[in-house]
Amino acid sequence: MGLPQIDIRFYTLGTSALKRSEKGVVALVLKDNTNKTFETKIYKSLDEVDYIDWNETNLDYIKKTFKGIPAKVIVERLDEEEADYNKAFTRLKNKKFNYIAIPGANEEGMQALTTFTKTQRNEGRTIKAVVNNIDADCEGIINFVASDIKVADKLYQGTDYTCRIAGILAGLNMKRSSTYYHLDEVESVKEFDEPNKEIDEGRLILINDGEHVKIARGINSLVSTTKEKGTKFKKIKIVEAVDQIKEDIYKVFDEEYVGKVNNSYDNKILFLSAINAYFKQLQRDEILDPNIEAKAVIDMQAHRIYIESKGLDVDTMDEQAIKEFNTESKIFLSAKGSPLDAMEDLSFGMLII
Repeated sequence: MGLPQIDIRFYTLGTSALKRSEKGVVALVLKDNTNKTFETKIYKSLDEVDYIDWNETNLDYIKKTFKGIPAKVIVERLDEEEADYNKAFTRLKNKKFNYIAIPGANEEGMQALTTFTKTQRNEGRTIKAVVNNIDADCEGIINFVASDIKVADKLYQGTDYTCRIAGILAGLNMKRSSTYYHLDEVESVKEFDEPNKEIDEGRLILINDGEHVKIARGINSLVSTTKEKGTKFKKIKIVEAVDQIKEDIYKVFDEEYVGKVNNSYDNKILFLSAINAYFKQLQRDEILDPNIEAKAVIDMQAHRIYIESKGLDVDTMDEQAIKEFNTESKIFLSAKGSPLDAMEDLSFGMLII
């Protein structure tokens, strides 16, 4: 294999991160009554959609999704009378996508999507869902709350527009926040009496500034922050960057290391060096803050716990011995870095003299 190839692989991922981030994939689950027998359709553009495959409502959902310019839309079809969304979710478990929505679904369907997304993220996947009126309190779930969305002669509700939001988020690169993103086709939307309260409670809403209907703040549903997931994790842009980094590192590890490289201390250091070079590229592109150290290291605390699990006294070992301890097939790493947010809040004072 040759370890230098890993450096090249990470370099390639680093230099393409921005471009790849605006080529996200959306998964839709649609209940349809056109008596078709297929389960899955994958479209790279609206031109590939055969309009006779879908009823008018679902065709509208697909069109709305593509308005955000995602790279691809995966559509899982269910019969209209099918009550269990999990049948479609099961088909999606082995498909690669970034955002998922089930436009038109009721509260039960939205709860099912919430559960599926949380489970998948807990298992290491980096998928994110756009739901309607579900206070999920999760960084991977965007709770879109809107009603009476007027487009031409039609009036949509929030559940109908989850696909539009998913398409927007999939099409944005990591330098662009969805805050103040204009939905130019929308003429009006029902206003909230206290929009700041809605935002503080983890709800993505639309506002009308008199000229445009736009996303008020690019946030997800997370409200209960922790030491591991602080306030930054409330922002869709930040979570997108973190998910991209995690996905890149795991991809290289899975494809280039697992079963191919001996788990020696020297090889761990080479792997860390490759990751840190990748971080440097992300700093150059201002995905990570270039003024704050971004670095991956051996997780000393995890090594100590592992050594103690072997019945050894870790307190008798020096730091280097702990680092070099043979962890069999396991690699314990930790990293730090600061994803950059977008400019969104201005405080401006002017002294008149």
